[in-house]
Amino acid sequence: MEENLTSSMTLRDYLRVLFRQKAVVITSFVTVMVTVFIGLKFKTPVYEAQTKILISGQKQTESLFYREVMGLRSGELALTQAEIITSGPVIERAVRATGLYARDLDYEKKFASSLKRPFIERRAKAYLKRIASLTEDQKRMLLARMAIEDLKAHIKVEPVRDTNIVTIKVRDFSPVGAAILANVVSRSHLIFDLEQQLAELALKYGEKHQAYIQLKDYIDRTTQNLTGEPLPNIEAIGPASVKVIEQAQVPLEPVGPPEILILILAFFMAIFLGVMLAFAFEYMDQTFKSPQEVESFLKLPYLGSVPANSTLQNFRLLSDQIYLILKDKGWSTLSFVATLPREGVTTIVSNMGTYLAKTAGHRVLIVDANFRNPGVYRQPKSSDVVGLAELIEGKTTLDKAVKDVGENLHILAAGKTSLNPITLLSSLKMQELIRQLRQIYEVVLFDLPPLRDFKDAAIVAALTDATAVVVNEGKTRKQVVAAALESLRAEKGVNIIGVVLNNRVYAIPSFIYKRI
Repeated sequence: MEENLTSSMTLRDYLRVLFRQKAVVITSFVTVMVTVFIGLKFKTPVYEAQTKILISGQKQTESLFYREVMGLRSGELALTQAEIITSGPVIERAVRATGLYARDLDYEKKFASSLKRPFIERRAKAYLKRIASLTEDQKRMLLARMAIEDLKAHIKVEPVRDTNIVTIKVRDFSPVGAAILANVVSRSHLIFDLEQQLAELALKYGEKHQAYIQLKDYIDRTTQNLTGEPLPNIEAIGPASVKVIEQAQVPLEPVGPPEILILILAFFMAIFLGVMLAFAFEYMDQTFKSPQEVESFLKLPYLGSVPANSTLQNFRLLSDQIYLILKDKGWSTLSFVATLPREGVTTIVSNMGTYLAKTAGHRVLIVDANFRNPGVYRQPKSSDVVGLAELIEGKTTLDKAVKDVGENLHILAAGKTSLNPITLLSSLKMQELIRQLRQIYEVVLFDLPPLRDFKDAAIVAALTDATAVVVNEGKTRKQVVAAALESLRAEKGVNIIGVVLNNRVYAIPSFIYKRI
């Protein structure tokens, strides 16, 4: 994979990775899209309304307190007023005026998706159950306190830079509710400011003074208008030092980007993530996945491949290729060996032998030299069936051991032995037998045991003319094969002619492959 992830990769190489790792791509894509979709359904739309107030107006009366305030810098004054807006008295008046304390605990359910509603109901019921032991007065106090804290959490006060203007932003699940709350909070702040002035007038002139009476009447009228409905600009501005210069309007769109935009972004991010994960998994996968990897990593020729779910016809190219090599070199005996069990050696040997004998017309013998796990010709339980083991031990003759299955194909089964297989295979009798088989058959194919577990394979491979290594695509790890081949090469006389890639998977669909 290290070689494939270089600048020399072609479009086919990139597509091959994506199609090979299509399960990763599809899984990551579906996971991201489903997660985002569910996240959007669990996110109730929130609307934000805002109002602007000016905090540099003149007070109804002069005092040391006000002179100090007016002496503050613009930024300090704005921050001071921002704290006052979210203070308890201002927010509590707004809560009482709007009746937020009486709002249902599952108020959000009216605006939430059907997917989220059960969770909201369950949460509300759980809380009511938790406070069920409280008295009615305690419940009212607790719910009022919750309403105040909730409104505080949904208010954001931002000073406008280099001005004495402050923006009050209020969020609510209802667009109308957001506008009402923003107007009520700004007017509650205005009333709080007027009450401070009223206290100053009472201290300075007394409660019978005309200015005191006029200001108190205005406060009462303003309190009655704490409904959140828009007011005429003159009434909204009023005589307070804090003046509402812009009333809140009903917002038309919820806060945040539109859902369709989020889904579009999630779509592209899901594809990007899937592609990145596909290449990451491909990079971490240390198995053989292409003929190029076989040749570059093992430094051996690529003899051919056998597709997954192959038929006899699929062995035609591989068989012809190997037969031409044998004929050109004057060889007749060929061993097939794999690193691990169940790599498909027996399947390749049996199908290749069948094709060369029945289709190509060559006289072929298949020898099962795997005493550990016989595979080419499984013997019946009857005791009169003999094979390679009995032949080496001198218990039978070649004519009796070899079975003619018709159409130029012969099979020499493994047989049974109580001796160590290494002793039999390394004997002089085995060497003499192979020389004899060369004289009788055009092609002799040996099915050998795995390299990793036994030394048997190396012994037989050294006795035959050539050896082909079988690796399983997507299963055989590169390092395991390389280590096994080192031990095989260490055996004197072993001639490795190349590698067969078994269970080859053509990841790119043919209609796409032909067009790129």
